[in-house]
Amino acid sequence: QVHLVESGGGSVQAGGSLRVSCAASRFMGCMAWFRQAPGKEREGVAAITTAIINGPTYYADSAKGRFTISQDHVKNMVYLQMSSLKPEDTALYYCAASENLCFGLRRANDYTHWGQGTQVTVSS
Repeated sequence: QVHLVESGGGSVQAGGSLRVSCAASRFMGCMAWFRQAPGKEREGVAAITTAIINGPTYYADSAKGRFTISQDHVKNMVYLQMSSLKPEDTALYYCAASENLCFGLRRANDYTHWGQGTQVTVSS
């Protein structure tokens, strides 16, 4: 069993930056960040292959150029650095993990372990 705990969410004004963190009890093959806004489906934001150090990363179009996913193999942490935030980025952000390698952002159903989520609110 893998436990995932998110932290770092909060409120920020549009154009600002925020970093959310995911502490994992151990790394799996692929870890990702998803988000879900009220009334909307859960969507993938970014993924990183954690089976290897400096593994490849993948991003949703909405995140490219603004968000950066990274990993720390010493601390078993995955981070999502978000900049140029927009009100439409407001959502509950979840950390997810899969034993399989990423090979892309993949769907939510492909991930077997989830954290409880951390709220990110961007005001205009």
